[in-house]
Amino acid sequence: MSETRRDRLRAATMREITQTARRILVVEGPQAVTLRAIAREMGVTAPALYRYFDSHQELVRHVIGDLFTELTEDLHAALKAVPPDDMAGKFMATAREFRRWALAHRAEYSLLFGTPLPGLDVDHDDVATECGRRFGWTFLMLFQELWLKSPFPVPPDEEIEPSLREQLERYREGLGSTLPLGALLTFLQCWIRLQGIVSLEAFGHLSFALDDTAQMFELMLAEIGPVLGLVYAPED
Repeated sequence: MSETRRDRLRAATMREITQTARRILVVEGPQAVTLRAIAREMGVTAPALYRYFDSHQELVRHVIGDLFTELTEDLHAALKAVPPDDMAGKFMATAREFRRWALAHRAEYSLLFGTPLPGLDVDHDDVATECGRRFGWTFLMLFQELWLKSPFPVPPDEEIEPSLREQLERYREGLGSTLPLGALLTFLQCWIRLQGIVSLEAFGHLSFALDDTAQMFELMLAEIGPVLGLVYAPED
């Protein structure tokens, strides 16, 4: 069925609402993102917004979905700029783009990876969850490509602590993946280090010691590279 003019107008209004919510988030913080504040910014009444979103939570979930989509698209653009067979370059470019986006959009990053807003159901299966999955798959598929093209050393299943092994098995089953448990463990270890340092930077938790955290981030990449069988390459 073709899209009608009414459908286009509705979609445009929904985009205006979520973009307005994002502007308020950036300027005033997540607690200020209320239906009343959005309506005031747009010059409409708060009840009018219920024609487009059933609740404040649904609106915020759409904002989260939009942010995950933007971040994912930026990561894919960084990947496409690297030659297909340059696995080290692809890994470094994706990691650096993730950091760049986080530091350029600290308020948005906090909404995605910081403390959830009060009353926000983070386990709800909706547009935000789906967009978040696409973001996560960007890193997982890159990791899987690394493994398939040039397997790197990982611990055998029997050497993984039993309770951790059981959790990894559940994780693998949920993914529908065939990666060895040791490879998934390595993936999680690398992701924890990557997101950990980016979050510390984005939230200002390294300022007690460092004014410029770029080289600390590069040191982290240089340490992760060999774990994945990659040669670290400094940024041009």
